[in-house]
Amino acid sequence: MNRKLPDKTVERLSQYRRALLNYKSSGKHHIFSHEIANLLHITAVQVRRDIMLIGYTGTLRQGYDVQDLIDIIGKIIDTKEGQKVAVVGIGNLGRAIMGYFSGKRTRLTITAAFDSNPEKVNRIYAGIPCYHIEKLTEIIRNEGISIAVISVPGEFAEKVAQDLVMAGIKGVLNFSPKPLNMPSHVYLQEFDMLTILEKVAYFVKKS
Repeated sequence: MNRKLPDKTVERLSQYRRALLNYKSSGKHHIFSHEIANLLHITAVQVRRDIMLIGYTGTLRQGYDVQDLIDIIGKIIDTKEGQKVAVVGIGNLGRAIMGYFSGKRTRLTITAAFDSNPEKVNRIYAGIPCYHIEKLTEIIRNEGISIAVISVPGEFAEKVAQDLVMAGIKGVLNFSPKPLNMPSHVYLQEFDMLTILEKVAYFVKKS
């Protein structure tokens, strides 16, 4: 599939795949759109729209073939050769990110970490080597790393982002509290945990 999908569709496809993998582990081989919707707390109409958008169809009698749908989502999201990821900032959050993602996807792998603290470099975290930040450009280029996760304090985020762009990074997931401006050829996704927690707190207050 060559056309670019909307951001939210890609997010849901990833969620569909995780839900389908869990569903398949229970020994079930077919699933209907309303069952996927129930698993993810969205509407069956949304599920059908997304799946039609990727050119896949099920049957009225059996619904979707679970393995086929997992495979086609994988072909859309993943690359054949796989993609490498670096984590910059090995504080509590950075280490948690590496531990969480370890082994989750065979074609999306964290292969390097960076930090400026001498006590953290030249060590292995969750099977991932941590290098000094001064080696960032060298390691990223030599290993062909295309994606970076930023988990440094806000005051360092902008400089780290600039260095990543210069090193050739094409996608950034920003966990720092500092909003970033990136060139158009770099895909940026920002994750503001404080804003999300405050959103939850607001709705709890209203309830």
